Amino acid sequence: MKGHGTAVTESRPHALFCFGTLMDPQVQTTLFGRTVPTTTASLAGHTTRPLTITDESVIATSGRPEHLTLVRDFGGTVEGAVLHLTDQELAAADAYEVDDYARRRVVLTSGRTAWAYLDARPLRPAARIVIVGDSIAYGRCDPQGGWAGHLAATHIASNENSHRVFNLAIPGSTLADVAQQTPPLLVPRHPDTLVVAAGINDSAVPVAAPDTQMPHLADHLASLADHLASLAATAQRHNARMVVVGPSWLDETRLDDYEGLRFTTARALTLRVTLQAWCEDHHIDFIDMWEPLRDQPHQFVDGVHPTPDGHKELYRQLSSHSC
Repeated sequence: MKGHGTAVTESRPHALFCFGTLMDPQVQTTLFGRTVPTTTASLAGHTTRPLTITDESVIATSGRPEHLTLVRDFGGTVEGAVLHLTDQELAAADAYEVDDYARRRVVLTSGRTAWAYLDARPLRPAARIVIVGDSIAYGRCDPQGGWAGHLAATHIASNENSHRVFNLAIPGSTLADVAQQTPPLLVPRHPDTLVVAAGINDSAVPVAAPDTQMPHLADHLASLADHLASLAATAQRHNARMVVVGPSWLDETRLDDYEGLRFTTARALTLRVTLQAWCEDHHIDFIDMWEPLRDQPHQFVDGVHPTPDGHKELYRQLSSHSC
């Protein structure tokens, strides 16, 4: 598809890769009031599948009851176009896309980054998943490998030929550890999805610290953001979609002294809110794992590590984002 010949200026700062109805001049005219500056482009490592649309206003605009959505395919390439949009036009495109889509960053075949509308359930289009994180992601206290083990079994069984799950979580890890350890681990595994499940250890404080001197988690937020940004950049270098898994509820009454550390519900909740807000601000997927085990102390071995049944509950929450 050839460009329309309109120069891309600072008033059109957004590059949006599209591969379906947004390439249609009639749809563009309806949404933006005119056709927009467009250049041909492609996206490697993907293919498409049809998605049934139920929103009548979207069907009326496109004239089609089915749109396309992206699926990971290690050897595939999707041909499309980059639309160069203003802030207002990008907002109109966001309003046009239904809740089945989420706008995320992708790396085009050319090496340039662009926005694209991906499946709103971040694990559903995945093929090769790498999990990094702490002891809960590792599956401690569950011989079946915890929620990550259940995800691996289901994901691989659905497509033995191309689906892979690599659980690289290390017990005791903080987000700083994960950000440092992850980059060299990804190269041989060719991930298309990076699941980051860490942070609860960042909320812990030494038992010896009196309440009046307990470090404020807010003082730690800048470094957490730096670690998340580093992980997001690592994922982008592999054209992998980053998915942040939030902390699960913990039983504070059993955690007055856990290996010399103190975990509190208040600090864990602050961590949860911080991670979710950062992900929303940076268009990164966030899966909230707090509610499945909230106020269920019987689902924990020691107050922080779920039992095998607790991990099953966490997997049920996670699976709602994969099917």
